[in-house]
Amino acid sequence: MISTIIFDFGSVFIDLDKEAPIVAFTKLGLTQWHDDLEELRLNFEKGKLTELQFIEGFQKYLPKASIEDIRSAWNSIFPEYPNVPIPLYRLEFLQLLSNNYQLFLMGNTDPMRIEKFQHSTGMTFYRDFYQCFEQIYFSYELGMRKPDLEFFNHIIRKHDLSPKRTLFVDDSKESTDAAASLGLQVWNIQLGKEDIVDLIKKEIL
Repeated sequence: MISTIIFDFGSVFIDLDKEAPIVAFTKLGLTQWHDDLEELRLNFEKGKLTELQFIEGFQKYLPKASIEDIRSAWNSIFPEYPNVPIPLYRLEFLQLLSNNYQLFLMGNTDPMRIEKFQHSTGMTFYRDFYQCFEQIYFSYELGMRKPDLEFFNHIIRKHDLSPKRTLFVDDSKESTDAAASLGLQVWNIQLGKEDIVDLIKKEIL
């Protein structure tokens, strides 16, 4: 019997356009996404870089791009106005779920995108969203990223969770495989074919 659910943040709740930043940076003059930029991203998500250091890392390859150019390109992953990051029906589903399950949020992200998310949804909405969870774990605050086992173990130990009674939901198979290796139940949600609200139809619960 599942009593706890750990949700990935990103694509599980938000219809992200993961190709949009690449397109935006290409328009700014970037010829390819290379290892230096990937390392920059990973370090930013682990909280090892400030926002300015992250932006300056891009400016090494895009010297004509302004701080706002890079910030805008990076945040283009979110839906454009008037679309909202999280549809209301997903929030309402989460609120119902929180009445019967212990919920946690776990995401690989950075402060720039969290600020954008909160600005796009508005204070009332994101507070209602955050309040559904017992605790929220963002990679940049802990210095850990999925699928590192230490990230999952940190949550399990801190809240004394029973892995066999804990469900982890993520669109990344690498992350759900990591969670499964620790004994957690998993749902590797198939984006475009499944929606988080389909969880209620699953036999997992």
